[in-house]
Amino acid sequence: MTERLLPETIDFNGPFPTLSRRLRLGVVGGGRISATQATAARMTDRWDVIAGALSSDPERAKARGAEWFMDPDRCYASFEEMAKTEAAHPDGVDAVMITTPNHLHFPAAKVFLEAGIDVLCDKPLTNEVAEAEALVDLTMKTGQILGVGYAMSCFPMIRQAREIVAEGGIGKINQIHVEFLQDWMTPDDVADAPHVKWRLDPKISGPTSCVGDIGTHAAHLASFVSGLEMTALRAEFHVCGAPKPLEDTAFMFTRFEGEVPGTLMATRLAPGNRGGLRLRVYGSEGGLEWDLENSEQLKFYRFGEADRVISRGHGHGVSAATERLVRTARGFPEGVIEAWANLYTEFALAVAARRDGIAIPDNWLSFPKVSEGAAGVQFISASVRSNENGGDWVEI
Repeated sequence: MTERLLPETIDFNGPFPTLSRRLRLGVVGGGRISATQATAARMTDRWDVIAGALSSDPERAKARGAEWFMDPDRCYASFEEMAKTEAAHPDGVDAVMITTPNHLHFPAAKVFLEAGIDVLCDKPLTNEVAEAEALVDLTMKTGQILGVGYAMSCFPMIRQAREIVAEGGIGKINQIHVEFLQDWMTPDDVADAPHVKWRLDPKISGPTSCVGDIGTHAAHLASFVSGLEMTALRAEFHVCGAPKPLEDTAFMFTRFEGEVPGTLMATRLAPGNRGGLRLRVYGSEGGLEWDLENSEQLKFYRFGEADRVISRGHGHGVSAATERLVRTARGFPEGVIEAWANLYTEFALAVAARRDGIAIPDNWLSFPKVSEGAAGVQFISASVRSNENGGDWVEI
């Protein structure tokens, strides 16, 4: 009998269904973000982390795998070896997370997709637009699932904001403002830290540092909530702290579909800001504001009416679709781990549906797809070109 992962009958308007077994997840890259994502994946109760390519050194790979309680035979020194072996294994991984430095995202994603293994790749999806487009083409050709790690879009209140906009709750959008301000690069000697050096190396990080890391989160969130694609921008890159080979700060004017204007700021040198991701979307009838450091609340304004604050939790203004991503009652805080878990929940359901041959409604799973990852790479490329041209407008 062919294994079936999802129930035969699914209520796509109800809570997410339970799978018949946990899916098997592999890890490519052994840095800090991989541990965060693995914690989140396990939290969903839909994934077991069973295999990994955690280091290119064979001994180090096995030692790191032991820390993850992996079978030594499922610890690999290369993602190429891992893809080949796991694809042939009777209980091989159903999907992999790719959490390597940026320059390895494309080759790693490509080899697993070609092996028939679904992928969730950290952002930026790739360092080059042509590589991102190649992954879009590959997923269309193979039918594989390729999700992208824009976890900020998986906070319940962001989903609520998106729903309000889509239903016309703020009227016709007339401006979009987003910023991501951090302070961890403020010390002059921060670039000497091992985990920072690659982020400032163009051969690894790509043509940007701050923009490709946190600026792309901001750009994705603006489009995700508004439902509007960013069409053009003018950007200025700056090094506001100690000298660095890549920018630590960027300021942009942006333009979205329908000539909707906006702004985008990103920096790692704003003392007092740690998770300073803030989104403001305003329309002809109202506005929405959300702040990562107060992620439990969404401010919702209707012009001429009393201001509203919607809190994450069950009921009291939270939609049924949003409630599927809520784990604890109002007043018991959730955070970024839970947002990652929401991403891994939806990714698991997409992987299961593909394996079961189930066509799912377009609006059922909103985790970031490969097309959004490619849009992020196009955003980065346009910002680089604009900065090089003295801050001129550049089409995306």
